[in-house]
Amino acid sequence: MMSSGPGLQSLVDQTISVITNDGRHIVGILKGFDQATNIILDESHERVYSTKEGVQQLVLGLYIIRGDNISVVGEVDEELDANLDLSKLRAHPLKPMLH
Repeated sequence: MMSSGPGLQSLVDQTISVITNDGRHIVGILKGFDQATNIILDESHERVYSTKEGVQQLVLGLYIIRGDNISVVGEVDEELDANLDLSKLRAHPLKPMLH
């Protein structure tokens, strides 16, 4: 693991939220990253949003995301996240990011 990727080092072993360029929302524990900001997540899942039903969580497990496919990385407040009732949450699916 190299120490590049601004601010990511402080998030290792913490739960993070990643929005990808194709509009996916993936949550997991950051295990590592490299100079190209490719990241490794453990215990990860994808949250799929819908206006008709609650948020679906698709289990991904150990997962690698290419740095050139990452739009946003954010820290997750685990206490707040645990108190969300995702089955009642409705939202439009995220659209792909345009560059």
